[in-house]
Amino acid sequence: MLDDVDVEKAVPGIVASSVAMLQGEICTAQSRILAPRARCDEIVDTLGEQIAALPVGDPADRDTVIGPMITRAHRERVERYIALGVREGATVRAGGGRPRHLDRGWYVEPTLFAGATNDMRIAREEIFGPVAVVIPHDGLDDAVAIANDSPFGLSGTVWTEDNDAALAVARRVRTGTIALNTYTVDPNTPFGGYKQSGIGREMGREGLDAYVEFKSVAVRGPAL
Repeated sequence: MLDDVDVEKAVPGIVASSVAMLQGEICTAQSRILAPRARCDEIVDTLGEQIAALPVGDPADRDTVIGPMITRAHRERVERYIALGVREGATVRAGGGRPRHLDRGWYVEPTLFAGATNDMRIAREEIFGPVAVVIPHDGLDDAVAIANDSPFGLSGTVWTEDNDAALAVARRVRTGTIALNTYTVDPNTPFGGYKQSGIGREMGREGLDAYVEFKSVAVRGPAL
């Protein structure tokens, strides 16, 4: 999120693409939220309110947004990360526990951490659950540096009212896909990552190359 971000417009999209998308059990979850330091309190408050309001419950219920984790073991893994975030010094601003109204199922409350730094494990490792971390930045260059300071590079988003700035960030962030003021995966374009986020591409024309066999044909020309 850049300095000029419209918080009311951006936060619903950020919530939807972080903790709410398949309850965070997805490789493209936007789980690191880089917020301008001067506006961090405003952003955290708005994010916290919307994340805390997400309906948690039976995935067969049309009103449910956050369903259960896939297994008990995975819920315990996500809970260990939440406990680790507290020990590391981050502050839970929403969630952090199990839903009190559900006594069956492997549920975790959608959780937001504030006061995090990019060297914390909750910022550097893939939690794969409904957990998001807000990290403050000090301007565009600092935001790009933090974004690139990760072993992963699969998906990202830029939120700003300045299209030129958004494109500049998109060109500099080392991630396989990036979206401006939205979140999307377009099946017509190649999808894949940088760094430890995999090799090769799926979808789009580039995604077909892995299934193509190339042949080189050398032709000897007539003697001169």
